[in-house]
Amino acid sequence: MEKVGIVTEYIKLDQLLKLANAVEGGGMAKNVILDGLVKVNGEVVLQRGKKLREGDIVEFNNEKYLVVRYEDTPSK
Repeated sequence: MEKVGIVTEYIKLDQLLKLANAVEGGGMAKNVILDGLVKVNGEVVLQRGKKLREGDIVEFNNEKYLVVRYEDTPSK
């Protein structure tokens, strides 16, 4: 499972697919979502603007992406 770090409270589903390099661009993200090819937490989602938060799992093209909090400060 690939972790995708975000610095904001949430990220929209289409943006996450682009950030994770799961799709080539926004148009492709829109199409795969509307075609029912993307699951969030095990359920097919048809909303490209679906808000994803830390802990959500996105499934697409036999890959899983876990939304995590991106910490930009080095750990001590």
